[in-house]
Amino acid sequence: MTVGANRIVPAIAIPHPLGNPAMKPEEEKALRRKIVEKSLKALCTEVSDQTIFK
Repeated sequence: MTVGANRIVPAIAIPHPLGNPAMKPEEEKALRRKIVEKSLKALCTEVSDQTIFK
């Protein structure tokens, strides 16, 4: 929120924004899919203020 982004999709961590290397490959793939689907929904949603998509 401090950088002024209007759509915010929380992820895992800054060094691994779309994954978690500690997970098994199939679990990580499911996690990545969830983050990407949430991001696509955020892009398709009209917003007027900063919005966090949980």
